[in-house]
Amino acid sequence: MRDLDKALADILAIRTHIAAGTAFRGYGPATMAITGALALVVTLLQFALIDDPNAVPLTFFGGWFVAAAISVVVVGVEARARSRRDHSGLADAMIYQAIEQFLPAGIAGALLTLVLWHTAPETLWLLPGLWQLLVGLGLFASVRSLPRIVTLVGAWYFIAGFVTLMLGSQSHALSVWTMGLPFILGQFLMAAVLHFASGDDDGEI
Repeated sequence: MRDLDKALADILAIRTHIAAGTAFRGYGPATMAITGALALVVTLLQFALIDDPNAVPLTFFGGWFVAAAISVVVVGVEARARSRRDHSGLADAMIYQAIEQFLPAGIAGALLTLVLWHTAPETLWLLPGLWQLLVGLGLFASVRSLPRIVTLVGAWYFIAGFVTLMLGSQSHALSVWTMGLPFILGQFLMAAVLHFASGDDDGEI
């Protein structure tokens, strides 16, 4: 029994090692474009319906949390389908690896939101820029299993985060546009980069 457990552990280690050296093809350009379109819809709705985001921060950030949740579900469903098609037996290992690479940035974003909301609500203007920085860091961490050109998208979010923080520091006010535009352009850029790298626009879910 001990030999069987060791053999299974060795097989798992081999699969994990192979997955680490394999380019992850779970992210499709069409789905990334959908997330960019979703960011555009949220931005336009908030521009039309919210006169002052600072007066209704719960509504402002709530809209983006909903958009993020929908995006995660859509991307996750497609990533699972594409991985099973393109990676076959390595699909689960590839998906777990992709999650592990981006998860720290996601957890940091959620915890930062909770901490600022409960302890220093006057600093909520920092969140859009911090979120953008964390997305950039998450993408940089994921480059090991994605096309190297994805670093351009990570750099976009990184620069956009700092610019958003600098603009916000002048008024300490939330803005629909400094929140929305970086994610709109970033997700469409991600779609273009994946299309260029993979040569397909398959959005199979």
